[in-house]
Amino acid sequence: MKVILANKFFYVNGGSETVFFQEREFLVNKGYHVIDFSMQHPNNLASQNSGYFIPNIDYHNRRTSKIGNIKKIFETSKSFIYNKEAIKKIELIVHNEKPQIAHLHNIYHQITPAIIPVLKKAGVKVILTLHDYKLLCPSYSMLCSGQICNRCKGRNFYQASLNKCQEGSWLKSFLLSAEAYWHKWIKSYDGVDLFLAPSKFMAEIMTKFRIEETKVSVLHNGIDSLKYVRSDVDEEFILYFGRISEEKGIETLIRAHKKSGTKMPLKIVGTGPIKGHLQRQYPDIEFLGYKSGDELYSFISAASFCVVPSQWYENCSMTVLESMAFGKPVIGSRIGGIPEQIDDGQSGFLFQMGSVEELAEKIRILADDKYLRSSMGKAARVILETKYSLSRHCDQLVRIYDALTSPN
Repeated sequence: MKVILANKFFYVNGGSETVFFQEREFLVNKGYHVIDFSMQHPNNLASQNSGYFIPNIDYHNRRTSKIGNIKKIFETSKSFIYNKEAIKKIELIVHNEKPQIAHLHNIYHQITPAIIPVLKKAGVKVILTLHDYKLLCPSYSMLCSGQICNRCKGRNFYQASLNKCQEGSWLKSFLLSAEAYWHKWIKSYDGVDLFLAPSKFMAEIMTKFRIEETKVSVLHNGIDSLKYVRSDVDEEFILYFGRISEEKGIETLIRAHKKSGTKMPLKIVGTGPIKGHLQRQYPDIEFLGYKSGDELYSFISAASFCVVPSQWYENCSMTVLESMAFGKPVIGSRIGGIPEQIDDGQSGFLFQMGSVEELAEKIRILADDKYLRSSMGKAARVILETKYSLSRHCDQLVRIYDALTSPN
């Protein structure tokens, strides 16, 4: 079977790329003919299909994203919504390769959903993995001024412009609203045969406000449990790892840590826009900077437990999964897809989003009870192996491919 795998980044740029490359590796090893489609970039991994890749487009380049540079913004607005080069290349792929399936991941703004009608017209079955809330929220996150926002649900995309959701810029926000309405009007997403939601929460909110229930299937993110060894090490520190930004709830965590009264130190791994502010505000907290690979895993492996204090609709958190893979209990916000991942009271604890008091209580309980941490960590690892293993994820993916391409 020939499968187009499309993602605008062909290097690991976040959790969605982790999922993308895991699936790609599995499919290649299973003998599928995988056709990569992405953007050119110096960081790209090797691909025999790089000749099909479109030129790199960086809308975050400072020279092209200044509010005053209106001419440049309007020059790029057409390709932002409808990339002619991407359409030409996808037509060439369809003509040369004759694929049965196109599995799309993060394609917005650079590749653009305008390729979907082209694929549909050619008889290619189209799958789109919902890594974020783009179909409901023009700015992806369902956040406005740092707060959870549902104003655009029901396709009220003009709200993004009214509330300047994109970097506080009316012009950029207007462009996102226009993009959402354009693809609604030309029915780009009508060409998707199946949407894959990594959490039940994502599936439910999408079917409530945007997508027909029959066109959505839940496929939880997976992680290769064979690459992680459950750790019995407990060096008595609390760990947060991930992006350091307002919606991640890190300040709530820091305040809760102080309120808990525990002597167990809090270590924060990662970088982001509010890191400097938090370091100045809380000089006694250990900020370790960006870590990846074995260096990151050494911290997770040694931690007593991990905290995911998110204050936005997390989908299927890879942070939670990586913690569980090392046999670490997780305290997480009761929001988005996180409650599906954590068995409250068994593999970790849930707390009311933003509640310093409740989070402090849960921190205190785990910090004071090493036996409880160990038993919860073991339970977390079992859940990981039975529900979130990469083999389970990929086996389900293959069944989905087969069901879509089998004769009715």
